[in-house]
Amino acid sequence: MAVVGRRTVASLANIDLNLLVVLRELLREQNVTRAAERVGVTQPAASAALARLRRHFGDDLLERNRNGYLLTPLGQQLAAQIEPLALGLERLFSPDPAFRPEASDREFVLMTTDYVLAVIGEQLSRAMYAASPSVRLYVDVVTGALPSDLPDTLRRVDAIVSAPKAEFKASELRGTELFRDHWVCVVDSENDITDEITVNDLERMSWVIPNHPDGEYPASSPLGPVLAGLRRRPAVAVRVDNYHATPYFVAGTDRVAIMQHRLARQFADRPDLRILDCPIDVPPLTEILWWHQRNDDDPGHRWLRTLLGIVSAPLRESPHPIHGGDAEHSES
Repeated sequence: MAVVGRRTVASLANIDLNLLVVLRELLREQNVTRAAERVGVTQPAASAALARLRRHFGDDLLERNRNGYLLTPLGQQLAAQIEPLALGLERLFSPDPAFRPEASDREFVLMTTDYVLAVIGEQLSRAMYAASPSVRLYVDVVTGALPSDLPDTLRRVDAIVSAPKAEFKASELRGTELFRDHWVCVVDSENDITDEITVNDLERMSWVIPNHPDGEYPASSPLGPVLAGLRRRPAVAVRVDNYHATPYFVAGTDRVAIMQHRLARQFADRPDLRILDCPIDVPPLTEILWWHQRNDDDPGHRWLRTLLGIVSAPLRESPHPIHGGDAEHSES
């Protein structure tokens, strides 16, 4: 055992731990240039570090494809392992293990949609800056579907703000409600439709739909319950990859868009648009803050969760805690 121990120490002593920082960002970004920017080195330096890492692991880690890079199977394994390791090292070498927001320069990674940012993004920015001007935030704005493996994603990012999905029902995931919303219809002000839009109207009109694949609308989409209230699928005239773009393709046309009320009302001062009640009775939209259980007791992460709760508080009547498995977990 002693020999094994000495070999382990010798092996660790021969490793440049600076490579850990570069490896972490390469696996996060899956892009050499962006990883270099986040570490604060030149692109050639990041490329040289990647070459050293490839020699060390005997694996490419990142493989090129038509759209950039993809993680190799080993790269995917390392991505799941490196975050808790890096966080542990940060805490180990921190001169003050307690998280102090006024003195911290920690970066938090938040994954969400443009809709959520439109609702709470500015408030979060102001509150974070007031509490800790040096704390950094990286916002990964999702277009289309969330990553398929949400537990794995939440090992690599601090939090996801999203409506509930079946994929979040994992025992290692935690969640708490941030705010609620409801659907409204947006039409051009000159559209001859009455202010009492009906289901029949929706079935005959052309739609502008966000994040709509070229085919059937996924049942897990936030718009799924609305579409389930129709007798037939709507005719989709325009597909956009974010929620904020939908009104621009309604104005001046006979189209309709179904939008979240909190986002739609940001366009309420436009004289060329009308916002109408949605005629389909569906449950309210619920946006949840999701995180991995490994962050439950992390002081910095608890601070972030508390801050998000504070900025969202005016948008809800009361919090509704959710556990990934059974809706029992609550934030203390």
